[in-house]
Amino acid sequence: MQSSVELKLEQLKAAGQENLLTELMHGIEKEGLRVTAKGRLSKTDHPQGLGSALTNGVITTDYSEALLEFITPVYKNSLDAINYLTDLHKYSYLHLSEEIVWNASMPCYLEGPDDIRIGEYGTSNNGKMKHIYRVGLGHRYGKMMQSIAGIHYNFSLSDELWIALQQMDNSDDDLKDYRSDGYFSLIRNFRRQSWLLLYLFGASPALSDSFMKDREHQLQTLNGHTLYLPYATSLRMSDLGYSNKAQESLNICFNYLDSYANSLQQAIKTPFPPYQEIGIKVEGEYRQLNANVLQIENEYYSDIRPKRVAFSGEKPVNALIERGVEYIEVRNTDINPLLPVGIDNTQAQFMDVFLLTCLLQDNREIEQSECDLISHNNNLVVNKGREPGLELNTGDGEVPLTELAESILDQIAKVAKVIDNVKGGTSYSDSVNLQREKVLNSDLTPSAIILASLRESGLQFTDWALHVSKQHREDLLSTELDEKTRAALDEKVRLSKLQQHEMESFDTLNFEQFIDDYMVK
Repeated sequence: MQSSVELKLEQLKAAGQENLLTELMHGIEKEGLRVTAKGRLSKTDHPQGLGSALTNGVITTDYSEALLEFITPVYKNSLDAINYLTDLHKYSYLHLSEEIVWNASMPCYLEGPDDIRIGEYGTSNNGKMKHIYRVGLGHRYGKMMQSIAGIHYNFSLSDELWIALQQMDNSDDDLKDYRSDGYFSLIRNFRRQSWLLLYLFGASPALSDSFMKDREHQLQTLNGHTLYLPYATSLRMSDLGYSNKAQESLNICFNYLDSYANSLQQAIKTPFPPYQEIGIKVEGEYRQLNANVLQIENEYYSDIRPKRVAFSGEKPVNALIERGVEYIEVRNTDINPLLPVGIDNTQAQFMDVFLLTCLLQDNREIEQSECDLISHNNNLVVNKGREPGLELNTGDGEVPLTELAESILDQIAKVAKVIDNVKGGTSYSDSVNLQREKVLNSDLTPSAIILASLRESGLQFTDWALHVSKQHREDLLSTELDEKTRAALDEKVRLSKLQQHEMESFDTLNFEQFIDDYMVK
């Protein structure tokens, strides 16, 4: 029987529209801790030479003052995004003195939570709100979790492709609604199969024992102060890292935009007793923006999100409701310490065909029982994805991971072949074949290579990660940054400082009123 992927590919070919599958847009966000030459977390201010963390759109900070975040513009060609990300690293190194960008998802050695300085964004209302939101995250989930870094892969499709798919489906929906429904179908199929990305690209099988200080765990010890699991792929995405038990009761629904938005809006408005105990403003100091289940939408942790660029002052969820889904943000990607900027174009090309396959697969809702199954499979893969003979639950019984992976890759390969036929060459098919090799031989996965390198070197995780990060720094600085690119980034720095100054000069509302107004929007 012909699959939905095969049918839609044939329909696009018959209509002479298969070229629309190549009209993709990409953006990459990548985090990286600033560390000293000895591998300790930096306690210094965000470098002045990188501009304002509040208003520089390409170099900012995330949770902590030391957690750099690089944000590329949107590009049609994924390689352009990778190259710009590389330029951002090169530019940053011109202003970091002896500091290193930690090129791993799990953090450097940490003395404890007090080692982590929360990001500061100036005296404007917007800047204060960003800081207090992060203070709240620290109180709610602990500061240690906020030291983890990752990569977000942003992906969107052209309206011309959405129109073509809408015609194939004989849909009379408004294009905005059809597009949003299509993105949510992609998201659901992504969630069903995201374990495959964790297996193929998971790159955090080990971490410093300082991260688990005073916490119970089932990890094993390697090379002294390194903790690991022998078949782990992405401990960052396990309950040690970006899992969030406090949000498990939210039951955010990814079946429809309205139910998703309503779930988030309800969470932002619903008081949560444990957070009420923390307090909002205590002895004149804010501990969080509010005591609700979520302070703001961004607090909801998920491995994929529907997104829409919001207007100034507009809540992201309101932007989604008003104008529909614009793109999706994949959030389960580890920083690969083996690559200079944590990701390469081969991985990006595979991500593209993986996401296109998710789009073309059957549009099916996810029931609660399947949600539980998805969580179960992801948990297995992050903790022991390379275990020989590992089986995942399909709902119809247990099936070997390798068999399920091959089945998914067979579908992805069909999409890759169409893309290659349009673009010329074989690079997308090659990217799929490289992943097949990892399924056949788990020793080729990043997680396995990292553990093998740790064993061979005899280094503990923090020393090993510092060594590879320093090597990447040398490699990045071995070629000069293009003068035109440097001048453009210099201008972004200058304008960001000016913009922050203007925001601080022209605020008219007191902060309490500013927060009240924002929350009722």
